[in-house]
Amino acid sequence: MFFEEGNLYHIFNQGNNREKIFFSRDNYIFFLEKIKKYIIPHADIIAWCLMPNHFHLMVYVLGEENSTHTMTSSHRMSNNHIKMNKLSESLAIMLRSYTRAINVQENRSGSLFKAHTKSECLTQLQGTSPSTYETQIPIYLPEKEYPQICFNYIHDNPVAARLVKQSEDWEFSSYRDYYGLRNGKLVSKERMKEFAITL
Repeated sequence: MFFEEGNLYHIFNQGNNREKIFFSRDNYIFFLEKIKKYIIPHADIIAWCLMPNHFHLMVYVLGEENSTHTMTSSHRMSNNHIKMNKLSESLAIMLRSYTRAINVQENRSGSLFKAHTKSECLTQLQGTSPSTYETQIPIYLPEKEYPQICFNYIHDNPVAARLVKQSEDWEFSSYRDYYGLRNGKLVSKERMKEFAITL
């Protein structure tokens, strides 16, 4: 997975065979703790949503000077490459760690998530065709509008899935933070404003 510093990405994955990845409220909370530990050091989160069998993250990739991850001088030969590798590696570690915990909890084995986590750059779109991946958003819009569409799409997921009637009713989404119902610590409202994204 390629993550380039200074760009917005939509990251998403779902349960293997579309199976559940969250079995209790504690599982959602545990996954959010994993996001804080593994993603926040490398990216600002603009939006997130955890669904029973999949998740969405909208992130802005930080430069090394803004990252809380400490690098040694021997690793500084290519900051863009390092950032790509560190965020990709951290994401993979996060999913493996979560899978191990769920496998123990559910007395199961094997993969919990689909083999390949998907990511799409929202600020440097390459094409105009939607992906075949089922949670992909069609790309028929001007590039500057896509971050807003993705932001809305992520927050509308629980309504579209008929889990709730209104986005603010779903606990496991950043919508509540933007709506003023919760003072969550994961999202960067300042970064959202930089891209002129609105609720």
